[in-house]
Amino acid sequence: MKPLSVKNLTAIIAGKLVQGSDEVLIQYGAYRLKQVKKPNTALFTNKRIVNWKSLEPLSPLVLVTDWSYSQNEIPKHVIIIKVANTDEAYWKFVDFYRSQFDIPIIAITGTSGKTTTKEMIKHILSAGKKVTATTLSSNSRTASLQYLLSIDEETEAAVFETAVGSPGDVTNAGKYFKPKIGIITNIGAHHLNYCKTIEGYIRAKGEMLDIIDPTGSLILNAEDINTQKIDLSRFRGRIIRIGKDASCDFRASNIHYGQNGMQFTVHHKMSNHEIFVPGFGEHQVYNALAAIAAVCELGVSIAAAAIQLYTFRQLNKQLQKFEGINHSILLDDTWSITTTSLEAALKVLNSLGEGKKKIAVIGTITDLGSWGYIIHEQAGELIHRVGGVDVLITLGEHARIIADHAVDLGFNEPVYTFRNGMLAYKLLEKIVDENTIVLIKGDMYSKQMFQLAADLKIKPSLPAE
Repeated sequence: MKPLSVKNLTAIIAGKLVQGSDEVLIQYGAYRLKQVKKPNTALFTNKRIVNWKSLEPLSPLVLVTDWSYSQNEIPKHVIIIKVANTDEAYWKFVDFYRSQFDIPIIAITGTSGKTTTKEMIKHILSAGKKVTATTLSSNSRTASLQYLLSIDEETEAAVFETAVGSPGDVTNAGKYFKPKIGIITNIGAHHLNYCKTIEGYIRAKGEMLDIIDPTGSLILNAEDINTQKIDLSRFRGRIIRIGKDASCDFRASNIHYGQNGMQFTVHHKMSNHEIFVPGFGEHQVYNALAAIAAVCELGVSIAAAAIQLYTFRQLNKQLQKFEGINHSILLDDTWSITTTSLEAALKVLNSLGEGKKKIAVIGTITDLGSWGYIIHEQAGELIHRVGGVDVLITLGEHARIIADHAVDLGFNEPVYTFRNGMLAYKLLEKIVDENTIVLIKGDMYSKQMFQLAADLKIKPSLPAE
């Protein structure tokens, strides 16, 4: 964070200093007590603090509040700025801090691929710039202030995820970041417990159009069906489309599996470039296309981006390849699960498992609310439609819906449903061998899926054959 004096903060938020020195420098910001980790933090809260003793090691602490404390209730080492409304004061501070920096900020949303795309962009830009970014997939609203404050006078670019847990999340993220470039990777079915319907989820993702600078750019997957449903007429900036169609601004062709990743040709304007990106699957090509389009907007050449993508490090638990038990091959894809990412994983299983027995171990899809049954049925339809699975195993009560629906549709390969990961392991121990490839697909919050994936691994990740 670029340091700010108490005196300047008081003026910015139209507050009144009622206790402490106005010369203290503020170096951190927070809007929840648990976010206060270091001294010289400005805490914006309208909640009453009771346990002052625990805050003594964090002195000096600057408290911005509209709470009326009694006389002598607050220790003398706490600096107090009284405001009429804490929320209004907080957003004045956010607006002021963001306005200090004239740097390009890229915001990314999407059902799948946003973390990988963000990491690719960061990796490419870091070759020549100081870049700040979202940490892995930690993209909740509660983390937004810390990411904003990670921008300082040396920062030259920033790239942040703007996730959707409920309607308004992308809009709120836009208040913090005010991006110049926005990316929607794709739109599947997720977070329906708050968005209620697929249409509501699409609208929530479409909030990206409203947060981008009017002179900025929006990067879209031109071939994603749900993204095509967004009304683009209200967007005044430049729309950049990526995909395989000849009409795309950044087009991929000649896509094939290479050693430990994907090889393809990218066509842009009148130029063609050969690209290799670590990580398996055609979806990884789309992630790379979005990243290339974004960095090109910032003046990075495709040739320079290609060099950086070659050294990109694949993210953990995202279709990583390992040696499994009984000399099998294991694809660990237990970071997250949606129908969008499940379809991508099944296609990778088919490509890497050509000529082998292919086993899919599928866990429960979360954050679906009343849509849980329908979306799990759609996952079962994917198993049947994509094909190639020789043995289907589901883990979890809701995941059983996947298996049942696949069978109802005509899936006639062996099917096993378990509630207990150990039982699944015992079965796999019996049926896998050196001619088997196992996909384990689940959610980061499922301890059973994480543990099963760990139990099935024998050695570190393997290169592709």
